[in-house]
Order: sequence, then C-alpha cells, then structure tokens
Amino acid sequence: MQFVKMHGLGNDFIIFPEEETGGVSSWSSFALQVCDRHRGVGGDGVILVLSSSVADLGMRIFNSDGSEAEMCGNGIRCLAKFAFERGIVNKKEFTVETKAGIIIPQITEEEKGKVKRVRVNLGKPRFRPEEIPVAVEGEEVRNYPLEGGGKTFLFSALSLGNPHVVIFEIPPQWEEYGREIENHPIFPNKTNVEFVEVKNRKEAVVKVWERGAGATLACGTGAAATLIAGVREGKLDREATIHLPGGPLKVEWQEEVYIEGPAEEVFRGEINEEVEKKWKLLSG
Repeated sequence: MQFVKMHGLGNDFIIFPEEETGGVSSWSSFALQVCDRHRGVGGDGVILVLSSSVADLGMRIFNSDGSEAEMCGNGIRCLAKFAFERGIVNKKEFTVETKAGIIIPQITEEEKGKVKRVRVNLGKPRFRPEEIPVAVEGEEVRNYPLEGGGKTFLFSALSLGNPHVVIFEIPPQWEEYGREIENHPIFPNKTNVEFVEVKNRKEAVVKVWERGAGATLACGTGAAATLIAGVREGKLDREATIHLPGGPLKVEWQEEVYIEGPAEEVFRGEINEEVEKKWKLLSG
C-alpha cells in the first residue's frame, strides 16, 4: 500500500491515491493507526485523492483521531501538488469535491514541473449559528462569552465549511483551553480554535488547536478564519499575513476568501504487507 508524506507549513498528511484505497472498510480506524507517530507513519491526518462526478477531483480527509473533516486548507494545497505533479490533473486551476463543497485550488508557483505554492479559493464564510454550528441564538456570534478551563473568553465563530472559534488573546495554557473549547457542548460538531495576537493591521500571530488533531503547526482554514474575524472586528485589513507556528500564510478576503502558501513532499513509502493487513482488519 503506497503513500506519499506531504506537509503545508508543518501540517502533515499521509496521502493515498484512489488505486491504493481498496480493502479499507473504515478509514476512521485506519487513520488512527497510520497517523500514530510511534507505531505508524505519523501525521496530522490522512488524505484520499479520489475521482468525482461533479469536480475534477474528490478529496476525503481524516484527522489523526479518526474523525472525518469537511475540509483542510493546508491539506488541499498538498492534494493539489500531488495531483498536478502526477498528471492526475493537467491544468493549474481545477475543482475539488469536498464535504465542505467545491473548492478551487490554483498552482501559482511551479519550477520544472514541481509545485511550490498553491492559492486556494475557500469560498464565502458563513456566520449564522446554525451554519457553523454553534448553539447560540441570533444572526451571528461575535464577542460571545464562553468559559473554558475555568477562564472566560470572548470569541467569534464562523464556518469555512468547517467550524472555527477565534479568540483575540494567547494565554500561556492555550493548549489546555483549546482542548476544553473544542469539546464544549455549545459546539455540537466540536470546533477548531484559533488564539490570536494582532501585531498590526497586516500581521497576526496564531496558535492553532485543530479539531480532531490537537495543537498543530498550521491550519489553512484557521488562518482564513483569523483574518475574517479580524476584519469584522476592525483589527485586520482584508489582506494580511497570518503567522502560524509552521510559517506564514497569505490570506485575502473580499467576497470569497483565499489562502496562499507552500506545499512540500517529504517522502514516499510503502506500508509493510503484514502491518497493512493488520490495520485493515482493525478497521473492519
């Protein structure tokens, strides 16, 4: 069972093309095994590169805890690099079917057939509580008080096909608070959490607690959510650089929101046949 290991700003994924996906009855269980950093390949998630009847490609992504995500900004940049370099798509802008809808990546920097940077159109953000979802009444969720881990935060919530909470402070124990907020009962599908320090109108620093993966080096949709919340609260311009632990991501929001950043291939490998068989049995 062959795979490719890739990352976007340190947010790392194990990528399987469609021809390698047979025989796995539960990708949630399989992802738990293969994402293990001691007994597996290690990664924040698993990406399946699939065919689609409504787009150029299909994508499914499973977090390291086995949960399936709607979308992933760093992951789709990796998928775009994977698909373009292997000739699965032969154009620099194409459509990808995800659980969050049709997403459009565009190759913006290429050198001798190798993709360096990808720009992704994430579509329009959603603000209504039922679309996020979050159990709050009203038209939108801005500066809403929430207690997590014994501390009260003011947060804004929005969806980019997946749920996000943006908090404009970075407490020392942000990972503990992130875990508490992710699993707070106010979020029926759990949530991603971004802790933000605004440097100026063009720059912000973010610590990311990803739903289903924990503290990660980067989150593309989280960077986008940060910019959107910052614009709505008068803290950031509509184009800014979001500094994540793994590196900077360029984000722009007009009607639709765009992120642009690198994607890198780390290595290619093959899962041992006995281990593969065991993991597939565990996924049954």
